[in-house]
Formats: sequence, C-alpha cells, structure tokens
Amino acid sequence: MKETTRQSFNTRKLTISALVIALYIVAMASTASISFGAYQIRIATSLYALSYLFPFLVLPLGLANAFSNFFLGGLGSIDVIGGLVIGILVSGSIVFIRRFALPRWLIAIPIIFLIGLGIPSYLSALLGVPYWALVTNLVIGQIIPGIIGVLLVQALEKPLKARKVIL
Repeated sequence: MKETTRQSFNTRKLTISALVIALYIVAMASTASISFGAYQIRIATSLYALSYLFPFLVLPLGLANAFSNFFLGGLGSIDVIGGLVIGILVSGSIVFIRRFALPRWLIAIPIIFLIGLGIPSYLSALLGVPYWALVTNLVIGQIIPGIIGVLLVQALEKPLKARKVIL
C-alpha cells in the first residue's frame, strides 16, 4: 500500500509538471507578439508563482522557459540556458518565500526583478543593447506578470487546499 501511495504521489507530480510546462509554452506562443519585443510582457512568467503552491515545479518551470526560448526565441543556446537558469532562480525564490512564511505579495518581486535584472545580463551581449536599457524595459514588462502571479496563487490556494491537492 505504501509503495502504491508513493507511486501515485510521483505520478501526480509528473502530471502536474508536464501540464505546467505545456501551459507555459502555450501561453508564451499565444502571447509571442508581446513576449519578445522591447517591453517583454511575458504573461507565461506569471506561472512561476505556481511554485509557491507546488515547490516541486522549480525545475519544470526552468525547463518550460528553456523550451519556450528554444522553440520561440531564436537567440540560440545562450538564451536557452539563460532561460533555464533564470527560471530555476525565480521559481526557487518563490519557494523560499513560502518556506519562510513571507507575505504572499512578495511572489511578484522575483518575477519582476530576477527576470528584469537577470535576463539582460546575457541579452545585452547577444543583442548589443546597453544592460540598463534592457533592465528598464524588462522590469516594466514584468510588472503585469508579477501581479498576475500573486493573483493566481490567491485564486488557487483555497480550492487546492480544500481538495488536498497542494503538495
């Protein structure tokens, strides 16, 4: 019985991970016109907030970013690896917020600032654009996904707890 429960638990985690990766890529593809411009309003990055509810999503969310950069970004392996690292850092920071019972609104901070400060660290060299110009554009663009991420957690937390889905 214990092994069946563990197997069910692992299957649930794998299923949720696959669904979130797919949702991230679909959200990125659906909003590509605003996700890759000067002001990158990546609505898909609001999904990083799900790592607050499901801490095991840290790596899958990093992979989701890497996959979307691979399939949709067109800037090569540096962008794919950079997206993976930034995705892991952002979602890992959100898990940190949960573990230390910090205010939920802080979820927006890594979505806005880790992305806003991290992505330009390699995009600046790739695109030949000054670092601080990219920072300004990305931070402004990430405000909306940051807010959506907080709202997403607030909307899902009670129903998921009631169904005992939060892991």
